[in-house]
Amino acid sequence: MKSRREFLKEAAAGALVLGSQSTLGLAGALNQPRPSARSQIVRAHDDAVSDPQGQFNEKHVLALLDRAMAAYTRRDKPVEAWRRTVQPGQVVGLKINCAGGKGIPTHPVLIDAVAERLQQAGIRPGDIIVWDLTVKWMETAGFSIKTDPNHIRYLAGDLVDYDDQPFACGPVKIRLNRLLTRECSMVINMPVLKEHHMTGVTFSMKNLYGAVERPEDLHGGNGNPAIADLHAIPVVRKKAWFTVGDALAGQYEGGPQFRPEHIWHPKALIIGEDRVALDTVAWQMLEQKRAEVGLPTLQAAGKPPLFIATAADSAHQLGTNDPKRINLMDI
Repeated sequence: MKSRREFLKEAAAGALVLGSQSTLGLAGALNQPRPSARSQIVRAHDDAVSDPQGQFNEKHVLALLDRAMAAYTRRDKPVEAWRRTVQPGQVVGLKINCAGGKGIPTHPVLIDAVAERLQQAGIRPGDIIVWDLTVKWMETAGFSIKTDPNHIRYLAGDLVDYDDQPFACGPVKIRLNRLLTRECSMVINMPVLKEHHMTGVTFSMKNLYGAVERPEDLHGGNGNPAIADLHAIPVVRKKAWFTVGDALAGQYEGGPQFRPEHIWHPKALIIGEDRVALDTVAWQMLEQKRAEVGLPTLQAAGKPPLFIATAADSAHQLGTNDPKRINLMDI
C-alpha cells in the first residue's frame, strides 16, 4: 500500500477541476497546511436515497456513500476506500449533530452506513463511538446511550467529562471533551447542512462545538474568530480532519433548531478534508436555496459566516475559501 504522503502526491497530480470549484486529498492526515494546493470536495447526489414521504432507503444511502468515497480516494472497492482513511486498531469517533432534535439530526441511516464500512475496513465494533454534546441532546434526537465495549458505543460529552487544560478561542477559555482529546484516535466529522441564526452556516467547522464544554460561550461576533480558533487547536486540527457531511436533508432558515417549514432535500453527501472548503461549499448551497425561496443573503440577514474567511487566513491556515482553489466534484 502506498504511504499517505505518496498518495497525496498522486491525488494532487490527478485532481479534477469541475466548473469553478476544488481538496487536499488526504493532506489532513499529514496535518500540514499546503497554501498552494487545491482542495478536493466530493458532492454525491442520488434522488433515490429517499421516497416522496421522506423515508430513506438504506441500500441507496450506502451506495451513495460508496460512490462518494470511491471518487474521493480513487479506489473502486468500498473497503479499500475506507482503508485509505482508517487503520485497524484505531478508536474512531463519529461526531454527529443532534442540535436539531429528532427533526434534523445526522441521519441514522448514514451513521449505520459509515459504521458498516468502518467495520469492514478492520475497525472493531467497540472501537466505533458515536457521540455529541450531551445525553439530553442525543436522546432528544432519538439516539440511545450504549456503553457495551463489544458493540458500537453511543456516548455523550457529559458522560466522560472534559480535560482540565483550557484553550483560548478568541477571548474565551474552553475545555474540550475527553472523547476527542483522549478516547478517539481520529474523529469523522458528520455534520448536517444547516443555516444558523448567529453564525450563518453550521456545517463542518461549527459541528465541533459539540466537543466544547460550554459552546454557548463561543457564539459572539457571529462565531468569529472562535470557530476558527477552535479548529486551530492542535488536537482538533489533527484528529477531526475528515468530514462526511450529511446533506440528505438540509435547513436553510431558522437553525440550528428544527423548523420543518424550512427543510429541503438535496439528497447529497459532501465529503472531504479541507474544513474551510467544505463550509464554503455549504455556504454556497444555503445561499442558492435562500435565493430560490426569496430570502435575503446571510450577510443581508445579519448573520454572515465571517469565521470561514478567518479560518482561511494566514494565522489559521485551516484550508481555502477561494472557489478557484476548490475542486468540487459533483457526481
